Amino acid sequence: MTEKLKITPAIAIPEHLAGEVQSKLAYVDEAILQARVAVDGITLELREPVEDSRRGELEDKIQRVVALMVQGAFRPKVQILEDHLDRPVPYTADPNSELLKRGEMFQEASGIYTVGPLVTRLITFFERQFVHLADSFGAAPYRFPILIPARYLERVNYFRAFPHSLSFVTHLREDLDAVDAFAQHAACDEHGLTTPPELFARFQTLLSPAVCYHLYFSLADKPLPGGQLAATAVGSCFRYESINLASLERMWNFTMREVIFIGTKDFVLQNRETGRQRMAEFFEKIGLAYRVESANDPFFIGEFKKQVAFQSAFQLKFEIRAALPFKQGTLAVGSYNYHQDFFGRSLNITLPDDSPVHTGCIAFGLERMAFTFLAQFGLEAERWPEIVRKAVK
Repeated sequence: MTEKLKITPAIAIPEHLAGEVQSKLAYVDEAILQARVAVDGITLELREPVEDSRRGELEDKIQRVVALMVQGAFRPKVQILEDHLDRPVPYTADPNSELLKRGEMFQEASGIYTVGPLVTRLITFFERQFVHLADSFGAAPYRFPILIPARYLERVNYFRAFPHSLSFVTHLREDLDAVDAFAQHAACDEHGLTTPPELFARFQTLLSPAVCYHLYFSLADKPLPGGQLAATAVGSCFRYESINLASLERMWNFTMREVIFIGTKDFVLQNRETGRQRMAEFFEKIGLAYRVESANDPFFIGEFKKQVAFQSAFQLKFEIRAALPFKQGTLAVGSYNYHQDFFGRSLNITLPDDSPVHTGCIAFGLERMAFTFLAQFGLEAERWPEIVRKAVK
């Protein structure tokens, strides 16, 4: 039996921050099943009825989040580099029910999905296009693990910037009694494993949240050979988003193809812009309805205002936001990123003149690309653009 709790923020939430605040409410308390930010206030749906003292605790947390994110924040100017959201598309229905009905999408757990042959072929088609983009830069191919050492993420300040999205990995302690106790008594309930936490070793690794980090870590503490590098890789990424996880739009475990640039500022920015122009030609061929606009990363509450202001001022991130007609909204399917010399300074990667390298990447979420295509063109291939229909067939 759920319960609804209505809260009026002490500080009014401006419209441009409503979505950001709502997404962060997922991390306020485990009692929250759903959260909605509207003009008339914040509505929480709780997993079960709570006592008055608990309601007060929840409201205090909500007010704290709002104050940290809203007080003193300014509305960043959104720069639009491309706007093709008005391109006509033949499909407007929600594809999720049809994907489930046809076995093209199967949910194993929250944010964890298996996809079927049609979606897989679409993913393969899009990845081939992104590999062609990488080849146009002569990008060297790499393969990276899905595990990433905690010490590396600490070195680039990830724990402070994105603690809410981390996924931790551990194992049983190297102790006969601990291993035997697990083997004899391991069980699951609706909340997961019931194993006592003392049987597990300390966390030394996490599931990787991004592809390009692995390349930067492999180059740490030494000069960059040749002074510049273009590289590409595809890999599984893991970003936990709690109650925000939803179908193929927002997955805990998703696949990212990246084209990565390391070198001087001019080298990175020129290639980022060239990559954007080349992708615009491809998106036009398939008739994708989308827009490219300035954006920010999903920083945690305490870092949100400062980091968003910084990214906005220097135009560090532009998102490819594809139309979702059934929602009359958009979904970020990729991004063009510039990190300045952050990774160069943090990891001591240097140019021939001993200055830190600059880095950037072009990144595409493969499941999201396939999902937004289906949301615009449907599951019947005869409605698809010829270039996609032929490739998938």
